[in-house]
Amino acid sequence: MTRRLAQVAKKVGVSEATVSRVLNGKPGVSEATRQSVLTALDVLGYERPTQLRGERARLVGLVLPELQNPIFPAFAEVIGGALAQQGLTPVLCTQTKNGISEADYVELLLQQQVSGVVFAGGLFAEADAPHDHYRRLADRNIPVVLINASIKGIEFPCVACDDAVAVEQAWRHLASLGHERIGLVLGPADHVPSRRKLEAARVVAKAAGMKLDDKFVERSIFSLEGGQAATTRLLERGVTGIVCASDPLALGAVRAARRRGLSVPSELSVVGYDDSAFMTCTEPPLTTVRQPIEAMGRAAVDLLCAQIQGGQAHPGELLFEPELVVRGSTAQLPVA
Repeated sequence: MTRRLAQVAKKVGVSEATVSRVLNGKPGVSEATRQSVLTALDVLGYERPTQLRGERARLVGLVLPELQNPIFPAFAEVIGGALAQQGLTPVLCTQTKNGISEADYVELLLQQQVSGVVFAGGLFAEADAPHDHYRRLADRNIPVVLINASIKGIEFPCVACDDAVAVEQAWRHLASLGHERIGLVLGPADHVPSRRKLEAARVVAKAAGMKLDDKFVERSIFSLEGGQAATTRLLERGVTGIVCASDPLALGAVRAARRRGLSVPSELSVVGYDDSAFMTCTEPPLTTVRQPIEAMGRAAVDLLCAQIQGGQAHPGELLFEPELVVRGSTAQLPVA
């Protein structure tokens, strides 16, 4: 007990006597100090005293599928900063291959009595994936916000970039450059944002008097290697322009073209999605559709805090407008 008091006191910057007063429910401690002590207990991994376990900690889970894709560290930076401004402590939960599952993370977060959870990418975006752990959060009335997809049948607030507008911008850009055989590299078939992108591509192609043939649509895992494999197949079918569902997929498309001796953009134009870090530093710099990460991340925190404070959850999705950023990976189709 003495060691625990000392560690918590050091973490918060108060005396051991103050920590003791909080743990024993004694008066004479400000609410701010009390909350800081309870948060320190959670962060250090100590169980709260029995009489305090009914209260939620000032912790918020931030669950990400990976950190290799630069878009997720970008979200983590914005959301973590916004949470700190609200006096909340983010707990980063990142999935790794053969590591802790998303459901396991949810169980750990529930044990820590978290105030809420933000999911940026994950199983909720896969229609056929198990969603029981999300239902557990809903049943426990834990505030939750999802980023970039909603779950059918569970009314969590969602912040999303408008996939339809993103694809329309990318497609019209390539069409304006003279491309007619435009391919798509998307995520798995049950990936909800990819489904939306495909539906939008069919609509915009039809409006332009073009047809999006199924042979010009490829599915892939979200990785550079996946983008390379999918693009290799599309190149065999004669595409001259490619719209990708992420920047890593687009970088894989550029690599696939070069492995076949093709030049980007003079022989193949490539458009990514996200405008994640360092896309200006690639060769060529990547044309991509930018997600408004700052605005989306802050909106997610605002929605979460409103729930934590007892407000009504925002129904449906908040859609944010993407922005096409033209760089060096797209060009006019050469006249045959």
